[in-house]
Amino acid sequence: STGATNGTSVKKNQKQISANLVAPNTSLGQHFLKNPAVVTAIVEKAAIKPTDVVLEIGPGTGNMTVPLLQKSKKVTAIEYDDRMTREVLKRVEGTNVEHKLSILQGDAIKVAFPFFDVCVANVPYQISSALVFKLLSHRPMFRCAVMMFQEEFALRLSAKPGHALYCRLSVNCQLLAKVDQLMKVGRNNFRPPPKVESRVVRIELRNPPPPVNFQEWDGMIRLLFNRKNKTLRSVLHNKSTIKLLESNMRTHAAVNNQMLDDSVKVEDIVEEVVSMKQFQDQRSGKMDLDDFLELLAEFNKRGIHFA
Repeated sequence: STGATNGTSVKKNQKQISANLVAPNTSLGQHFLKNPAVVTAIVEKAAIKPTDVVLEIGPGTGNMTVPLLQKSKKVTAIEYDDRMTREVLKRVEGTNVEHKLSILQGDAIKVAFPFFDVCVANVPYQISSALVFKLLSHRPMFRCAVMMFQEEFALRLSAKPGHALYCRLSVNCQLLAKVDQLMKVGRNNFRPPPKVESRVVRIELRNPPPPVNFQEWDGMIRLLFNRKNKTLRSVLHNKSTIKLLESNMRTHAAVNNQMLDDSVKVEDIVEEVVSMKQFQDQRSGKMDLDDFLELLAEFNKRGIHFA
């Protein structure tokens, strides 16, 4: 009997969804998820408890907001488009979950996130990278984020060394979090269909976080991935990089009241590190997290900093 009632409620939900035809604003990257089966699967993958506070980014017309409200203690939705805000509020008005919803109107990258246990989002491509970095640095830590991205972006998050998609985003994301690919979502599940397929991923922050200064780590990774297929030696031995590292060295010495030895040359220190057996002929596109952590430690030990 549950099968029958589920079928009926899915049909009812489908009707509700198609009745709800607000025009998406594609310049904001809006593509509404219209397939209730996909909505249900995403909500299930988020494994929401009745005590959870959920952060939903970009609720659109509320297709996912309603089931999230039914499963959680509270949902805070961040929505940029005031037409959508009105739509979601209208949708829950007079229902028994109305009191559980609060909406923050604004840009998800600029709005301060409230406390939450789980984040769920169907993310516009334009803000994917900025949003992932914002979540990775969010404190207090949340349990997980279940997010839909364009397929290539989603695959970058979990790409491994040597893979064509392995990039700064892959390394930074995997340093700070565990990323699982959950499901593929075809373009026809959206209104209007986007140009590419999508994927749903789960991001869980590493707790405790790795003992590394992220700004400095990212300074190094950004530099190395500018030319990920070149050797470390050729990426680090160029004038502008040496100049940057010299300036950082002076700043660190000044902050820590240390005298610099003028006879020590930054290019010599760089050469010493990149000549080490484990780094000779290494290219960042083939290095893993442990390699990068070791490289940063060897530079720091010799007074070289990337931020």
